[in-house]
Amino acid sequence: MSRFSVCAKYLFGVTLGIGAFASIGYAQSIQSRPEAFQKLLDCKTISEAALRLACFDQQVAAMETAERDSTLVIVDKKQIRQAKKGLFGLSLPSINGLLGRDDKDEDDDVDAIETVIKSARLLPSGRWLIVLEDDARWVQTEAKSIFDPKPGQKIRIRKAAMGSFFANINGQTAIRMSRQNQ
Repeated sequence: MSRFSVCAKYLFGVTLGIGAFASIGYAQSIQSRPEAFQKLLDCKTISEAALRLACFDQQVAAMETAERDSTLVIVDKKQIRQAKKGLFGLSLPSINGLLGRDDKDEDDDVDAIETVIKSARLLPSGRWLIVLEDDARWVQTEAKSIFDPKPGQKIRIRKAAMGSFFANINGQTAIRMSRQNQ
């Protein structure tokens, strides 16, 4: 199992867990800054240089401990985009602040992914199950004949109308597909 798919599964679990807490009144704490970060920023308001430096040193140490203990997770925009790509096609609750300040950030929205097929097999229904290199599983949803997809072939999956997805395998005509939870 790739490191990215483990991260995506962890993020999926965290998303569901946070969704449960948000539904019972914890939504405000998700949207606000983490306490450790806010305390670090508060050090800027101390006018005396020695006290300000001591405050910064103390709060940086607290943030390092929180990060090491996994009570504080620090990610950059590139990591957020990578997580969104890994979650592409899954139907998840929208929780503002989890994948950035606004989960609907248009500049960072992932409308399509391009990757490689890891494996493919024909299901008894006559439709294809395709596993991508990040272990994401996609199933053909329409009864449309396609050439046999093979490991190593390129696949592009993009959003379509009303929550559906189109996939082009090695430049073939697009077929409708849906992401399967693992």
